[in-house]
Amino acid sequence: MPRFLAVVATSASLVLLTPFAGTAPATPATPSDRQQVYDAAAAEFGVPAEVLLGVSYLESQWNTYAGTPSVAAGYGPMHLTDFATANTGQRPEFEDSDGRGDDSRPMLHPAPVPTDVPAAALQTAQQAAQLAGVSAEAVRSDPRQNIRAGAALLASYQKQRSGNAGDWYAAVAKYSGATDSGSAADFADEVFQTIRQGETRTTDDGQQVTLRADAAVAPDTGQLAELHLTPTRSNGAECPRGVSCELDPAAYAQYGPGPDDYGNHDTSNRPASQKIDYIVIHDTEATWDTTLKLIQDPKYVSWNYTIRSQDGHIAQHVLAKDVAWHAANWYINSRSIGVEHEGFLAESGWYTEAMYRASAKLVRWLAAKYQIPLNRQHILGHDNVPAITPTLIPKQHTDPGPYWDWDHYMALLGAPRPLPLPAPPFGMLTIHPDMATNNVPFTGCVKSGVACPDRGASEVVLHSQPSDSSPLLTDIGLHPSGTPQTMDVNDVGSRVSEGQQYAIADRQGGWVAIWYLGQKGWFHAKDAVFAAGVVVAPKPGRASVPIYGRAYPEASAYPAGATPQDIVPMTYVLSAGQRYVFGGVAPSQYLATVWDPTGTVNTKPVNGKTRYYEIQYGHRVEFVNADDVLLLPAF
Repeated sequence: MPRFLAVVATSASLVLLTPFAGTAPATPATPSDRQQVYDAAAAEFGVPAEVLLGVSYLESQWNTYAGTPSVAAGYGPMHLTDFATANTGQRPEFEDSDGRGDDSRPMLHPAPVPTDVPAAALQTAQQAAQLAGVSAEAVRSDPRQNIRAGAALLASYQKQRSGNAGDWYAAVAKYSGATDSGSAADFADEVFQTIRQGETRTTDDGQQVTLRADAAVAPDTGQLAELHLTPTRSNGAECPRGVSCELDPAAYAQYGPGPDDYGNHDTSNRPASQKIDYIVIHDTEATWDTTLKLIQDPKYVSWNYTIRSQDGHIAQHVLAKDVAWHAANWYINSRSIGVEHEGFLAESGWYTEAMYRASAKLVRWLAAKYQIPLNRQHILGHDNVPAITPTLIPKQHTDPGPYWDWDHYMALLGAPRPLPLPAPPFGMLTIHPDMATNNVPFTGCVKSGVACPDRGASEVVLHSQPSDSSPLLTDIGLHPSGTPQTMDVNDVGSRVSEGQQYAIADRQGGWVAIWYLGQKGWFHAKDAVFAAGVVVAPKPGRASVPIYGRAYPEASAYPAGATPQDIVPMTYVLSAGQRYVFGGVAPSQYLATVWDPTGTVNTKPVNGKTRYYEIQYGHRVEFVNADDVLLLPAF
């Protein structure tokens, strides 16, 4: 390895960051009356203010989300739920594609989506409204009334009034809506941990709220027994301690006479057979109940874990040693773990803090166990996974979408935080918008062409020139006819996401351009920070080099009798003069699979001599043959 690689790039996560010169300073938080609203509601209904603030933080981070419901049909800072008014139509993530992503086998044809009936526990807005003496509509739309109603509901769960915060453990646990003891305890424990540590932040509508730390608070955890909840099943689930987690095995069965007529995952022996390199973040596009029904269909696909929105409860469906069919790319599937989150990206549903925290605990534990770097080259959204062939690019999925808070999530994971990098400017950057104020005018959240609700996003739109009025870039893979990209929430061909890294192509005033899909993509420099690392460029004399959606071995690597898999170049190329950020070495492997009800078949992958590098090429990662390119320091 060249010396500069040893210094800069054991992985692309080793970055040093600083704001671009000329970036406007952060707007200081302004005093607000939201703090007084919490204090007044706490006093009115006899709830300790720190308990009310802690519960609200775990539900919403004190945000209002402009009155739009969460993925669990919750409204406002107190996440009071009303499934009857929330627009959460079912469109399961894989109903129109093959999550297996293996073109050596026929595409799956899932059964129709099962009918879902929301749980009664999700209906709290009406009850809270009655307790507070206001209308349910006010609870959904008015932050003050939402906080009052939440305080009233929390107080109704408390058997005996007490000014001691620790005496409210059972009431807090009940507020979670969980029906099992583990999930309720996890929620309550996180609330009291937040109280002990304290929090302060500016909300999405510009209100500064503070929960002062009180390390002396000692919750009476023994109160949990008073709720008479169902014990949480663990059943051998692979989860860290301190989370509510159960094993709910995915279907593994034959449904036809053919050798490939089985589903919905493959048995294997990871990591002994091959390393797990990625964790892929999804949203379900369906409710929890529907999702658990779908995982039992052998004609459907699978994923390793699902996380419930209302309380962060985790269900594991496929053991880590086996391969779930979740990313629509067999190479990524065979080297990854898929984590689904109850949610609806296109309907602008927001994700609860309880779900973020449970997910971060799980993913942090998995990353440590399997030595997966905590960076956006290895912690991927499904929207960052490449298609396997050019014709399938338009079918590749776009979840978890622009409203997933990647900055907050990576911080919860304990990913490396930015450090200052001195001038002069370096040759790469990290996307880093302020999600609270980054109100991107997406369309199509509810109806095609109609503006989405005004709220913060973790993605930044790219333009063809340093001007907001200039056209977006064109993704020839996503739009083969050459039509320009749109602002539709699912149209990812001219967008970058928090934490992704790109090579700098140009700068002009307050604008910066990156190399993106073979073009210069311009955006406001304030939405990024400088980074140091390694980039990939074509070798001298090469006008362009091919790009691949998977890193498959050369034909000579396959044993006798095995069918070599095609190495299919994508529509895109890496052209001379362009640079793309190096995401790590990608081993050339192909995992052949068979129906194995005994779990005893040795499923070793085919390992090739060809070397590939992962690169950040567009919104999605791609792969290049290492023999075609050079690795260069991004200086």
